[in-house]
Amino acid sequence: MTPIFDMFQLVFTNVWTYAGTFLLVLSILVFVHEWGHYIVARLCGVRVESFSIGFGKELFGRYDKHGTRWKFSLIPLGGYVKMFGDTDPASAGHTETVGEGLKARPLSPDERKVAFFAKPVWQRALIVFAGPAINFIFAIILLAGLYMFYGQPVTPPTAAAIIKDSAADKAGFEPHDRVIAIDGVPVKRFEDIRQTVMVALDTPMTFTIQRGDKEIELEATPKRETFSDRFGFEHARGVLGLLGAVNGFGLKNVIAIDGAKITNEDQAVAGFKKSYDRNMEVTFKGIEGEKDSTLIVRPFKRLNEKLDTPEEGKDKMIIISEKVGDDIVKHGVGSALVEAVRETKEVTVGTLTALGQIVTGTRSAKELGGLIRIGAMAGDMAQAGIIAVITFTALLSINLGLINLFPIPVLDGGHLVFYALEALKGSPVPERAQEYAFRLGFTILIGIMVFANLSDILQLIL
Repeated sequence: MTPIFDMFQLVFTNVWTYAGTFLLVLSILVFVHEWGHYIVARLCGVRVESFSIGFGKELFGRYDKHGTRWKFSLIPLGGYVKMFGDTDPASAGHTETVGEGLKARPLSPDERKVAFFAKPVWQRALIVFAGPAINFIFAIILLAGLYMFYGQPVTPPTAAAIIKDSAADKAGFEPHDRVIAIDGVPVKRFEDIRQTVMVALDTPMTFTIQRGDKEIELEATPKRETFSDRFGFEHARGVLGLLGAVNGFGLKNVIAIDGAKITNEDQAVAGFKKSYDRNMEVTFKGIEGEKDSTLIVRPFKRLNEKLDTPEEGKDKMIIISEKVGDDIVKHGVGSALVEAVRETKEVTVGTLTALGQIVTGTRSAKELGGLIRIGAMAGDMAQAGIIAVITFTALLSINLGLINLFPIPVLDGGHLVFYALEALKGSPVPERAQEYAFRLGFTILIGIMVFANLSDILQLIL
C-alpha cells in the first residue's frame, strides 16, 4: 500500500482518533492562548467584546455578565479575542465611534476608558504578550504535572554499545563511556544527547566523556540522515551512533564475533566467554530485509554467569549493560517545575535551531509541518496513550507560543514590534502603515500555510 492510502485508511477507520484528537488538542491550545489575552485585558480594564474558538460563522454562544460573547465558530482552526474599540479581531485598526451609519456616535469618556487602543502602550503590549506567554506556562504545568503524578523517563547518558563505523566510532567513543557535556552544556540524560545531536545534523561537536576515573574530550561530527515515516513525511536528523538503555541481545541473531563466523548459539556462547571484559565487534543479522549491523560492545563476565543456562522458556542473551531501560522518576513540586522549565527551554531552542536551518537551507523546507502532518502526529499520539497525548499537547503549546512571538504583522510578535516602535518614538505607528504591514503579514502566513500543507500532500502522493 502507498503512504497516502495508509494515511486515508487510518483516518477514515479511526476518524475520532485522528481528527478528533487533533481538533481537541488544537481547541484546548487556542482557548489557553486566547484566555491569556482575555484575562490580562480584563485585569487592565479593557472590555472584551467576543471570545471565539474558531473562525467564520458563529455556531453557538452566550454572553457573560461582563458583556463578552463566548462562542464556537464554524472553522475550528484557530480563534480570537476582539477588544472593545478595535475594528477587527487582529487589532489592525480602531474606531473612535460606536454604532453604524446615522446611529454612529463618538465614544464617551467612560467607553474610552475600557477601549483597548486607549490604554497605555505597556498595557497593550502586556495583553498581547500574555497569549504566547500562557502557552509556555501551560506547557510547563502539563509537563510538571506529568513528572509529579506519572514520572519522567530518565536514562543515564551512558553508551551501552557503539555502532561500527558510525560518527561515534570514528571519534573514539567506547562502550560504557558516560557523556557529561556537549559543547560545554551539561548532560543529565541520554535523551539530552539524542535531542541535541538530532537537531545539530552534521555540525562538529565537542563531547566531554567520563571514562572510568578519567575525563576526556572527543570531537565528533554526527552523520546527517534523512528518513521517511510511515506516512512518507521526510525528516532529517543527526546520528551519532551511541546505543543507550540496551540491556542485551539474543544470541540467535548473532552471525559473527570479531569477524569469526557464528552459525549457532553454542558458538556464540563460546565466542563471548573468551572475550569478556574487553571490546569486541558483534555482527547481527538484519531483520526483515535490513542490512546486517555490527556493534562494538564490552560485556562484563559478572553480568553473564548464566549465559548458557537461561531461565526456562527464555532465549540465551548476552548482557552488555547493567542498565535495563528507562527509569520513571517521580518528582516533587519543585524538581518537577525545574525539569519542566528545562524541557520547555530545550524544545524552544531546538525548534528555533531547526527553523534557522530551514531558512539557511541546511534543513529541507519539506520538514515544515502542515495541518495534515500535525493531525497524523496527534492520531499516533492518541493511539500511544494518554501520556503521549499530554506530552504532544505540551510540545505543541510551546511551538504555538513561539510561533506567535515571531515579528510578523498579524501575529502577536508583529504587534509587539509596533508597540516597541511606539514606545521609542512617543506616538503610534500610523494606522495606514500598520494596515499595509498586516496585509503583508497575512499574505506571508497564508503562503507558509499553503506551502506546508501542499508539501504534506505531495510527500504523501510521491
